[in-house]
Amino acid sequence: MSNENLRLARQVKNDEFYTQLSDVEKELKHYKEHFKDRIVFCNCDNPEWSAFWKYFHLNFNHLGLKKLISTHYVKEVNTENTLFNINPDAFSYKMEYVGENDEDISVGVKTKLKGNGDFRSSECVELLKECDIVVTNPPFSMFREYVAQLMEYEKKFLILGNQNAVTYKDIFPLIRDNKLWYGYSVHSGGLDFRIPDDYEEYSKNVFIRDGHHFINLAGIRWFTNLDHSLRHEKLILYKIYSPEEYPTYDNYNAINVDKTSDIPVAYEGIMGVPITFLDKYNPEQFEIIELGNGRDNFTPTKNYINPKMYKNGIESNGNAINRVLVYTIDSIPSKGVYYKADNCDKLLFAPYARVCIRCK
Repeated sequence: MSNENLRLARQVKNDEFYTQLSDVEKELKHYKEHFKDRIVFCNCDNPEWSAFWKYFHLNFNHLGLKKLISTHYVKEVNTENTLFNINPDAFSYKMEYVGENDEDISVGVKTKLKGNGDFRSSECVELLKECDIVVTNPPFSMFREYVAQLMEYEKKFLILGNQNAVTYKDIFPLIRDNKLWYGYSVHSGGLDFRIPDDYEEYSKNVFIRDGHHFINLAGIRWFTNLDHSLRHEKLILYKIYSPEEYPTYDNYNAINVDKTSDIPVAYEGIMGVPITFLDKYNPEQFEIIELGNGRDNFTPTKNYINPKMYKNGIESNGNAINRVLVYTIDSIPSKGVYYKADNCDKLLFAPYARVCIRCK
C-alpha cells in the first residue's frame, strides 16, 4: 500500500474501510477446524453490511459455531456522515445469532447498547470475555491498542492490518515470540475496501464501482494466532553463501540478504532478511532473533559519529542510521540514499527494515 494513504487516513480519522466478502471467504476457508463449538465476536462490524457477519451467519452450521456476536461503533458526533447516511439518532447495538436460518443474515437477537459500541467500552469488553475468537477489520489507526487488548484477554483472533505493523515496537515482540503471525493469504495486488461515499478523495487509489467509492490498499495483511498449514511449509533453499554476495553489516554481526529466496543453505549465523520473509516464516525452520529497525527493537554494535545522509546530491542529517542495520558500499549508488560518517572510511547503505533470523 502507499503508506501515505494510511497516514492520511489516520490524520483525518478516516478509519472506515469495509472488507469485501470475497476477501473474507478467501482467508477464512483455511481455518474451519478452529471454529467448531466456538463463539465468534466481530466487534467492529455493523451486521447490516459487515462481510464478516455475513460470512459467519451464512456458514454458521457449516462451521459448527456455538454463537455469533457483532457490535459496531456509532459516532457520537456527525453521525449523518457515515457510510449509509445513518440517522443522527442512530444507536449502537449488539446482534447475536445462535442458529435458525443461516441464509437470512437479518436473523438474530438485536439489543441496544448503552454506549457507542467502541471496542474499548465496558460493554464490548464483557462480550470479548465471553467469546473464543475475534474476527474483524479493526480501525487501522488503533491497531496497536486493539492487539494489546486481544493479548490482555488472551483471545484467539484473525484481523486485518498494515504489514508495516510488524515493525512497531509493541507488535514485533509478539511476532518474535510466536504469539502473532501472518495469515494465509498474500495480496500482491492489494485489497479493495469500500469507503464512505462522502470521504474526501485523499488518494489516487479511490475509484467508483457499482455507484460506491472504493480504495485499493497494498501492504494489507491478515494477522492471527490461529494456526494454518502455510505456516508449516518448509522454504526450499538453494543459494550457497559467499562473502561477495552477502555483505556483513558494519554495525551488527549478521549478513544482509536482499530476497527471501536468496537465504543461503545451511548458513549458521544471523541473517537480516526483508520483512516480507514473514510470508514464508516457518517456526520449525527458522528462529527470529530481533528486528534491525529502531532502537527499541535491536542494539547496534556501532554508533556512527556525525553521520550525514545524501539523497540526489543533497546533504542532510543522517542520525537515522544509528537506529537501523547498515553495510558499507564501494561507490555512490546511481539512485537512492547513502550515508557518510566520521568513523567509517567507506560509504554506508541502510536497506529497508530487516528481520534478523537464524536457521534452526
